[in-house]
Amino acid sequence: ENEVGGTIPTDFGQLTSLQTLTFRANQLTGTIPTEFGELTSLTNLNLFDNQLEGTIPTDFGQLMSLETLNMGNNQLTGTIPMYFGQLTSLRMLNL
Repeated sequence: ENEVGGTIPTDFGQLTSLQTLTFRANQLTGTIPTEFGELTSLTNLNLFDNQLEGTIPTDFGQLMSLETLNMGNNQLTGTIPMYFGQLTSLRMLNL
């Protein structure tokens, strides 16, 4: 656990070879960048236990390699996107 705060930089969307991204148990605020949809090599995304808000970006529908998605314990709103049913590699989902 850390205490990294502030918003997630949109520049992370340029790390297109990234396979695992973990910001678990920090103090991150703001919304999840839509640029995360460009991380098409991403297999594991863990944003658990922060202070993120807003909706799940529609661009996440492009993350066809995603196996683990953990965004629980945040202040996310809205509905569960229908495209989650198309993420056929997804094995673990925690909202």
